[in-house]
Amino acid sequence: MHCSPKTVFLFFISFIVLIFNHGLVTAASNVGLNYGLLGDNLPPPSNVINLYKSIDITKVRIFDPNTEVLNALRGHQDIEVTVGVKDQDLAALSASEEAVKVWFATNIDPYLTDVNITFITVGNEVIPGSIGPQVLPVMTSLTNLVKSRNLPISISTVVSMANLGQSYPPSAGTFTSQARDQLTPVLKLLSQTSTPILVNIYPYFPYATDPVNIHIDYAISKSEAVVVQDGPLGYSNMFDAMFDAFVWAMEKEGVKDLPMVVSETGWPSAGNGDLTTPDIAATYNGNFVKHVDSGKGTPKRPNGGVNGFLFATFNENQKPPGTEQNFGLYNPVDMNPIYKLF
Repeated sequence: MHCSPKTVFLFFISFIVLIFNHGLVTAASNVGLNYGLLGDNLPPPSNVINLYKSIDITKVRIFDPNTEVLNALRGHQDIEVTVGVKDQDLAALSASEEAVKVWFATNIDPYLTDVNITFITVGNEVIPGSIGPQVLPVMTSLTNLVKSRNLPISISTVVSMANLGQSYPPSAGTFTSQARDQLTPVLKLLSQTSTPILVNIYPYFPYATDPVNIHIDYAISKSEAVVVQDGPLGYSNMFDAMFDAFVWAMEKEGVKDLPMVVSETGWPSAGNGDLTTPDIAATYNGNFVKHVDSGKGTPKRPNGGVNGFLFATFNENQKPPGTEQNFGLYNPVDMNPIYKLF
């Protein structure tokens, strides 16, 4: 195809405008958003879905099968939806495969024709813990159910870095004894189908406990120089170090090459003084978006890329006061951004 120099120039300028807006990526991203509902001033779900469409979000995670949200997602097949099983439902579901079938028929079946449900997560950070053992039987029942119906839905669970008894340096990553008992069987189930484990990774929390010895640039992925040298692997940011520590811990349990999805990461924009400002939050979250969209992996998994979800869409005023109420990208009242990201 022949293009005049003017046409080529205008295309180039349009491309630059599309990709960069004050240094921030604004083209369609592979990053998903968590859609939490712990607020009494949240906009209607239909408005939220319109927001996602306007900023080209194509992956959304909800924490339970909320009917209003799922109904609003009808017809938006371009949005991949991860649906959580409520923690309080695990006891009954783990005791009965029939109860799992009823749960699925009630909460998932009505939406299969026009909502693109791609993941069901069983429990949110319940491993390790008192109800952790309930996760595996529910996952097994759901895995068997979707397989028997040939449904393209993956079954997994969401865990936190609390499963690690040691995480520094990353190659020393090991699970606690309770995590080893509860999580390793789950990981081995996932390995059978190469289904990802979903992990919440928040560099903010270790940074906030020791801001004197942890440099802010390392915590918010702003440093380009290696800060932590771990044998042949060099780390310039804490996110990669935390991610790889979990990978190392899995390998020590005989689980190799299992995919990981970052179910939550983020940085609060307020609630803890100078450690939580909109500028810092925008830098961390913006760098996570760039990390995902670059297709680059971590030092231990350089070729795998990173996939994940930012937490969260809105500030939620029914969460505990302080930083917990300030992880949102948008103000729920007027839906204006807390800071520019997308």
